Amino acid sequence: MFVTETHAVTAPADNPTALLAELRDRTEIVDALYRFALGQDLKDKELFASSFAEDAELDFRPAAAKWGAAPPVMAGRETIVTTVLGLFTGRVDTTHQVTNPRIAIDGDTARLSALVEAQHLLSADHSTYALLKNPYEVDLVRDGARWLMRRVVIHNTWFTGEPTAIFG
Repeated sequence: MFVTETHAVTAPADNPTALLAELRDRTEIVDALYRFALGQDLKDKELFASSFAEDAELDFRPAAAKWGAAPPVMAGRETIVTTVLGLFTGRVDTTHQVTNPRIAIDGDTARLSALVEAQHLLSADHSTYALLKNPYEVDLVRDGARWLMRRVVIHNTWFTGEPTAIFG
């Protein structure tokens, strides 16, 4: 479910402690998605893994359905990290841009909606590529001072190129 609240911050402006806590949470929530994106782009296993809860799920099925693919839901941080980085490392160069984050916080859980533009190029031949514009639905959990993604659903609004060459 996408976040569609008509405002961003819920803490009262006259309560600086609550306001600061909420702004910190909002920054950390978006940072989980930034770690996901940059971890892929750098093929940095530790950074990529740091975005996920241990019991995370990554569902790429809605996006893949746009070009006729039907991948399974990836379950568990280690499975997600191994699968995604194993698919890309040494074979696919990626860049991700995260925009339009919308956040709803409920205690120690949160929801995040964002748009992610993902460019994927075969390392050996950059003329083979897939450029995707993907709305993300993300459920997160608090982990101390940071937030971790527990469930990520990736939709697709449009793509150009050859996704089957990149994702199989």
